[in-house]
Amino acid sequence: MAGPAYRRILLKLSGEALMGSQSFGIDEAVVAQIAEEIVDVHRLGVEIAIVIGGGNIIRGVAASHRGLDRVTGDHMGMLATVINALALQDALEKRQVPTRVQTAIEIRAVAEPLIRRRALRHLEKRRIVIFAAGTGNPYFTTDSAAALRANEIGAEILLKATRVDGVYTADPRKSADAQLLAEVTYQQVLERDLRIMDAAAISLCRDNELPIAIFNLGVAGNIRRVVCGEKVGSIVKRSIG
Repeated sequence: MAGPAYRRILLKLSGEALMGSQSFGIDEAVVAQIAEEIVDVHRLGVEIAIVIGGGNIIRGVAASHRGLDRVTGDHMGMLATVINALALQDALEKRQVPTRVQTAIEIRAVAEPLIRRRALRHLEKRRIVIFAAGTGNPYFTTDSAAALRANEIGAEILLKATRVDGVYTADPRKSADAQLLAEVTYQQVLERDLRIMDAAAISLCRDNELPIAIFNLGVAGNIRRVVCGEKVGSIVKRSIG
């Protein structure tokens, strides 16, 4: 089997990915399965950072639509990402992989504060770093946090694990005519409003020419396939061809 095409990656996981078939919370079996796939990639010698969302517990923007103050809701969402990060850390360390959680808001009793140089040192020492609490600021998504952290640590690619096979011309769950785009440019994503990530995240990746791989987390082995350079899902980059 081919070796890794990338030395350092950032993997973006949604909070919903941890739910499995549940409507809320964390499915330990699903977390264990995701951890196994991450460990498989780690064994290839790849340096791995992870940003995880909190939508399986609470979304700040959704809570604000129900009457909760938006800033309060976003802070609650940040705390939800810390819960998810700790769950993933536990699953990884049960598989003898050293892991560190760093948070953008200080919770020193359970995780390290976000310090870029320390995160880089952890990666160099073959520890998986899980970034939690988003950017630490309200009104920013964990997609933006993923783009920001990926650029900060010098990741060679941002992997966004989703529930669909890649970037489509329309929502494949709503349109039978939706077509999968194997390659798409940052500008096309923005102009067509393809909504694979928020505009701030796409723009940050575009400005720093950081490629984004979009793929289906539900297909076993896909993380490894993407890391090894196989054509899985979609790739977002500066130009096509």
